[in-house]
Amino acid sequence: MRTRLALCGAVVLAACSSPEDMSQNIGVPETAQTGDGDETAQETLERRVPQDVAPFEFTETEGDERSGMREFNYKWPRQVSALPALKAEFEADYERQLATQKKDWASAQEDCPSDFVSCRNIYFALEWQVVADTPRFLSLSSSVSTYTGGAHGNYGRSGTVWDRENARRLEPIEFFTSPADLDAAVGDDLCKQLNTERAKRRGGPVEPNVDDWSSACVPMEDAVFFLGSSNGEAFDRIGVYYGPYIAGPYAEGDFEFTMPVTERVLDAVNPGYRGAFRTANSPTL
Repeated sequence: MRTRLALCGAVVLAACSSPEDMSQNIGVPETAQTGDGDETAQETLERRVPQDVAPFEFTETEGDERSGMREFNYKWPRQVSALPALKAEFEADYERQLATQKKDWASAQEDCPSDFVSCRNIYFALEWQVVADTPRFLSLSSSVSTYTGGAHGNYGRSGTVWDRENARRLEPIEFFTSPADLDAAVGDDLCKQLNTERAKRRGGPVEPNVDDWSSACVPMEDAVFFLGSSNGEAFDRIGVYYGPYIAGPYAEGDFEFTMPVTERVLDAVNPGYRGAFRTANSPTL
């Protein structure tokens, strides 16, 4: 397991903010005040969840560093536990991921050479976090890290939104008319920010080049993005995430940006969800 942490973990720390920082950047600031006296916006969100509802955290390990280890971690926040249908979906995924890992580890124990310990090291960690919690929608991000042998592990993020009104999960892109329309709204600004960050990591200017994937603009259909809110009432920001190999080589790590909801972004929102958004400079609802 030390191989995974040294290689994959080092890239994450050097290249990007933690998942907690990502959720905080596009979610509700913990210190933002509400109209309820001295209560912060984060405290208001926590108050929406019954106090007897607990988060979920499962960790299981077996083996040792000499013969090979298996480690499994899965977490979700109390906001998920408060929604029985969503909780059931996450429980099914947790059970499926755990069963798959155990099966893969058993195969590795049988097939890997006795002197090749890293081949028998398997690691899986998935954590869901709240990005935004509005009266109708719960926006979540996941951070996943895996190692199944080899030079380095893999990691990345995903986003999902729970619609309380219709009791179903939505992909963030479903809130918009199309990836192309969202590209038209944020693509130019996003590409400029991406190339500025690429330049910092590469030590020189980067110009967009459609013939070179590592310097080309990345369309929204290839990005992971999250819907965030600064007030817990409406979405007014979008977090955009590019995993390893999406916007640059693995050694450069991942990239993340926060884009404000503008009038152009509102134009790309599906009419049925228009009421769930506001521009970043709109008065607090």
